Amino acid sequence: MLHIGCHLSVSQGFLHMGKEALSIGADTFQFFTRNPRGGSVRKLDVEDMQALNVFMKEHQFAPILAHAPYTLNGCSKTARTRQFAREAMAEDLRRLEYVDHCRYNFHPGSHVGQGPEKGIELIADMLNTAMFPGQKTKVLLETMAGKGSEIGRNFEEIAAIIDKTVYNDTIGVCLDTCHVFDGGYDIVNHLDDVVERFDSIIGLDRLQAIHINDSKNELGSHKDRHEKIGEGHIGLEAFTAIVRHPAFRNLPFYLETPNDLQGYAHEIAVLRAAGER
Repeated sequence: MLHIGCHLSVSQGFLHMGKEALSIGADTFQFFTRNPRGGSVRKLDVEDMQALNVFMKEHQFAPILAHAPYTLNGCSKTARTRQFAREAMAEDLRRLEYVDHCRYNFHPGSHVGQGPEKGIELIADMLNTAMFPGQKTKVLLETMAGKGSEIGRNFEEIAAIIDKTVYNDTIGVCLDTCHVFDGGYDIVNHLDDVVERFDSIIGLDRLQAIHINDSKNELGSHKDRHEKIGEGHIGLEAFTAIVRHPAFRNLPFYLETPNDLQGYAHEIAVLRAAGER
């Protein structure tokens, strides 16, 4: 069965997100842990989180995905920005202990002229500071498009971060289709080769989630601009191959396309149909 959802707003609560996802044919969803362009966080509501746990179990939801804010940059050259990233991640992970079957996804960050080696070192240091023994939430590094000084522009940089983490068994990867395509990995014409490369460098056992997005830009553009499914340079034929690929078949997929709720409902139906062909 294809497990698929979209990005929802946590503003009305966790149980509300679960019900909203179910109403559009989803069996999972993604949400921001806090203001994506700032840092403010919603008041902790353990009762609401526990109600979602019951709801997800009743409706056989796949793992949901908590997304860190875009402002989280653990490899910034500014000490204050790095400190915010450490504190926000640590707080997010402690709060997520109340949610069952949840993974925590974040953009590795931008080294801002310090160089990728220094960036990788700082990101690993953040993870080693924020994570803790026995945490139940797996932390996922997201593959990036490579714009500016982004870390995670290739599989090698992701693997290098993982190699430096202390809580190695609790680290995974979220592969973003738009990002890897914009980053130069040809998932349209050479999907098997990309999967094999991922496996040889990172390991498919690390792959825990897929952000499924089309791209407004061509292969290798390094621009990171998401498009609706089938309306970009990746195209529906490639997405059919992706949702049917054995390496991805049992993973949860999360839409981050420029859509409203009904648009997501349509894309979910399209991708489910593609997966069943």
